[in-house]
Amino acid sequence: MPTKTVAGTTVEVNDEGFFTDPSQWTEEMAPELAEAEGIDTLTDPHWTVIRFMRQEFEEKGTGPTVRALGKTSGVTVKELYQLFPKGPAKIAARVAGIPKPRGCI
Repeated sequence: MPTKTVAGTTVEVNDEGFFTDPSQWTEEMAPELAEAEGIDTLTDPHWTVIRFMRQEFEEKGTGPTVRALGKTSGVTVKELYQLFPKGPAKIAARVAGIPKPRGCI
């Protein structure tokens, strides 16, 4: 299993860069993970999505789809694409340290 170092901690990731053990993630890792995705600064709306993704994963065992995010996170689908331009659910999951949500390509 591949590993990478994020915020000084070595974590296990899969071939697509998603954490294989979400419990290894910390909020201190998020800015570095976001920067790797081309996001320079995490704003309050970014954090709303990241925390929502983690909460959904803990409750349901998978991250939400873009549609579910837009309906239930408090951030619209349009805003999601502005915050995470290259695929909101997939990129947000990577930054949130959870596995790729079901349904993401």
